[in-house]
Order: sequence, then structure tokens, then C-alpha cells
Amino acid sequence: MLLIRDNSSRYGLVSQSLHWGMAAGIIALFAMGWWMVRLDYYDYYYTRAPALHRSTGMVILFALLLRIAWRLTSIKPVRPGLTPFELKASRIVHFAFYPLLLCLMLSGYLISTADGRPIDVFGWFEVPALMQNKSLSDAAGPLHRWIAYGLMGLTALHASAAIRHALAHHRAQPRSSKLSLHLDRPLPLDHPLSLDRRSDAQ
Repeated sequence: MLLIRDNSSRYGLVSQSLHWGMAAGIIALFAMGWWMVRLDYYDYYYTRAPALHRSTGMVILFALLLRIAWRLTSIKPVRPGLTPFELKASRIVHFAFYPLLLCLMLSGYLISTADGRPIDVFGWFEVPALMQNKSLSDAAGPLHRWIAYGLMGLTALHASAAIRHALAHHRAQPRSSKLSLHLDRPLPLDHPLSLDRRSDAQ
């Protein structure tokens, strides 16, 4: 059965789609930003890459707002197998993502609209500029860059912890499965604990 909403044991389709979609988008934005600042003025992508970067950033901003609203109105699944330290660290990392992402997107918005022009989002609609202030763009530039590096560090930390937990769960799973199989399988007649053998002896 397809699970749409979260429950106490697992995340639903909406949460998983937002999680993986935003993760892919954020990594793509970081790679694109790292690449496009190195473009020459006469490069074909000199203006096209920033336009794509801005559009993608706005889509992720809207997805972030949706994800926050969805998280606040959904059940939080229980994550068994985590130590108290791992659980606390996981919560800190998860909650650090939201304000950092919000600051990243808002600083990008200030950079993009500093000249008073709106942001064209893939030709679908425009996000208007709320103010025209070049000094805000100058201040938001370094903030945008360092928050991006910090987010990539948190992403790497989160991914490594998730992989470690998955590997630990995978290593523990076969042992429990084998134990279950052994318990369900009847013992051979020559086994000292075989009930059939004891019955024959009586």
C-alpha cells in the first residue's frame, strides 16, 4: 500500500519526495554555483547559467516552505536503533538545515533582485523584487557563499551518518533472519535437544 502521509514507523511519499528532490536540487545548485563563477564573460553560459541557478533556487525555496509546513503538520516517525547521542546529533543537524537553507535562498534572492528586476522562474512566473539596494547584494554575496559551503558540510555529515546506520542495520539483519530460520526449522534427530529423539528414548 502506498503511504502518502507520515506515520509513527516511516516517512510517507510526500516527505520522501521533498527530501530527495531538495537534496538533488541543492547539490546541483552548489555545483552550478561553483562552476558558473569561473565562466568567462564571453562564455555561452555566462548569462544562462545564473538564470538557471536563480530559477532552481526559487523552486527549492518554495519546496522548503512546503516541507516546513508538511513537517509541522505530520507525525514524526520513531527511529529505532539510534543511541541517545546519535538521536540528539541527528535532531541538531536536521533542524540546522532549515534556517541555513532559508538564509541561503533569501541571500540569493537579495543578490538577484538588487538591481530592482524580478526573478524569472523558468518562464512560468516572476518573483518580484521587494527593494533595490546594491549594498544588500554586496553584503549577501559572501554570506550566500559561506552558507553554501556550510550546507555541503552538513550534507556530507548527514549522508555519512545515514550510510553508517544503514550498514549497521544491514549487518544486524542477517543474524536475526538466520536465527529466526533456525528457530523455525526442526532439529535433526541426533541433536541432543531434539524432542523427537527424547520421545524415542522414552
